[in-house]
Amino acid sequence: MILEKIKDLLGMGKTKKPLVEMLISVEKIEKRLAVLENGRLEEYQIERQRDMVMAGSIFKGRVKNIEPGLKAMFVDIGAERNAFLHYWDAIPAAMDEIETFDRKGKGGKKKRITVADIPNLYPVGSEVIVQVAKGPIGTKGARVTTNLSLPGRFLVITPFSDQFGISRKISDSKERSRLRKILEKLNVPDNIGVIIRTAGEDKRHRFFVRDLAYLVEQWQEISEKMQTASAPAILHEEMGLTERAVRDFLTDEVDRIVIDDEDAYERVKKLVGLVSKRSEKKVKLFQDAVPLFEKFGVDKQFETSFQRQIHLKSGSSIVIDETEALVAIDVNTGKTKIGGDKEETLLATNLEAAEEVARQLRLRNVGGIIIIDFIDMKSRKDQNAVYMRLRDALSRDKAKTHVLPISQLGLVEMTRQRTEESVLQTTFMKCPHCSGRGMVKTPETLSLEIQRHIGKIMRKHPDLHELRVSVHPSILDRLRKEDEEALIALERKYQGKLAFRPDAKLLQEQYIISNAITDEEVKL
Repeated sequence: MILEKIKDLLGMGKTKKPLVEMLISVEKIEKRLAVLENGRLEEYQIERQRDMVMAGSIFKGRVKNIEPGLKAMFVDIGAERNAFLHYWDAIPAAMDEIETFDRKGKGGKKKRITVADIPNLYPVGSEVIVQVAKGPIGTKGARVTTNLSLPGRFLVITPFSDQFGISRKISDSKERSRLRKILEKLNVPDNIGVIIRTAGEDKRHRFFVRDLAYLVEQWQEISEKMQTASAPAILHEEMGLTERAVRDFLTDEVDRIVIDDEDAYERVKKLVGLVSKRSEKKVKLFQDAVPLFEKFGVDKQFETSFQRQIHLKSGSSIVIDETEALVAIDVNTGKTKIGGDKEETLLATNLEAAEEVARQLRLRNVGGIIIIDFIDMKSRKDQNAVYMRLRDALSRDKAKTHVLPISQLGLVEMTRQRTEESVLQTTFMKCPHCSGRGMVKTPETLSLEIQRHIGKIMRKHPDLHELRVSVHPSILDRLRKEDEEALIALERKYQGKLAFRPDAKLLQEQYIISNAITDEEVKL
């Protein structure tokens, strides 16, 4: 019974196709993309005008220094911070150890290049062609690779490689066999590899021919710049949000694309027409006095979805804490009523949480190491069910993920590809009150801190007898009402006089101790 209810909550077992809408909002400073399924926010991306799209862009860089201990080099690509190039990412794909075969079926082993050869291949001062695999995050520069790839709608080409491949997400053996035959028929230039993307499933030969021609032309333009540009220089900038939306999110399942900017509308309609003339009619221009994201309820969902605690329909909740080292997610029963079968209730709660966790990872675009603490379940069968549900929910994620089964401690360890800062890092800044801790010191703690600070000053400046202390009003209330005796004892001990005044401009943890006579701040 409980499992049936949870299936209703998750929409499982329903054959009716959901209404899928892609919304693109264009403002002067920011562009936003949202994908809704039956009105529920499933994908969310933002792009600021001041930001260059780093991940995926190709540069001609110059090696600035080599760090043998890190097995890495730092490359000047013209950005604020030098890019990080690990030795393994610097091994040219066309020279690695794998067995390769040409289009005629003949094969041979390429010369083996190891990490020991990298400093000789790329000495300090040499030029190197790199692609950004991970954009700058926090204080770290971009991470780059020499193994280039250019994604299209249905194909990805890999210059300097002869490898052919098909996305692993296409699992049907008959379909893979059909696509393999299409690959063999494509007129692919030498020294270019081709991979069929997931979007290529069930597509006809002509779609791939058109996509390949576009990508090869794009690569030829980059190759010409490689010959003439002086390092550091950008050779190819990754598409902006509007163009990426068509490339990465437009599928047959999308019912309509709604755009609130006329120029962007014309561009998207043209791009969609190149993919499919029939899909052009899906593109709609939004003209309404109410803003697009407000009209479709995206703004409201954004605010509720990005809170630390997310409440689920069953009454349970998940708590998400994003730290510098990892993302910690805790599943709580909350208001879930545990009836007769406790284990079944816990299973249902964890299944619902697994779906929401996968959605939140996509919406927030968090990456790196992720630890999920599901509610403890005794049955190994139930644990595996939750693990499989999480894997299934993550299968729609465009970022690469790797998930381990639930451990003996009841934790799921996983990683998610991180190519840029998360939405939270882009949208929010560290709180000036708490410096990002999420907590501020209590009035009692601050009162004790101020008293100790006063003692240090009076010991260091025995001739200073009158001090004025400016504090936040909430702290002054504590000092006057509860710590008056302690302050009087402090005055007697150091034979001084203390005066306190409120200053609403100060943050709660801030205070200023100054000379009451000269009004100059006293520092240790």
